[in-house]
Amino acid sequence: MCSYCGCHDITVIGRLMDEHEAIQNAAGELRRTVVTGGPEDVAAGVAALAGLLDPHVEVEERGLFGELRDDPEFAPHIDRLCGEHVTLEAALDAVRGGDLTGLDALLRLLDAHIEREDNGVFPAAATALDGPSWDRITDRLNEPAAVQHHPDRVTEPRGAP
Repeated sequence: MCSYCGCHDITVIGRLMDEHEAIQNAAGELRRTVVTGGPEDVAAGVAALAGLLDPHVEVEERGLFGELRDDPEFAPHIDRLCGEHVTLEAALDAVRGGDLTGLDALLRLLDAHIEREDNGVFPAAATALDGPSWDRITDRLNEPAAVQHHPDRVTEPRGAP
């Protein structure tokens, strides 16, 4: 987690960084559970990680990333991060389905992804966005339906049938 620029003090970024810490803790617990637990324990660990990751991704994509994507300088980086969200989701689904061969790759990607956000996009957003931008982010997060913004995804709310 970035500790040098003060971006954690911005409400949205602080929330996302705190969620990153919880996600990394759940990922570490899942890694330990795969070694020491049974299939039910692994399933519970995957569910715990997904339960943290899914709403976190939605907040990032709908809130902060939705605003940053409007800036041509940020758009390629945001697209990459959103693409990683799709990859992480697919890898987690494979583990959920019982294929543990990709667990190490999933956890490495998750760590690298969080590093790029915490030490790259979040500090950059803290300096690039102004008050009205943060207001728009807050407004997006308060919208009743969560629409996915990544071009490779459907435009239905997460969890929609």
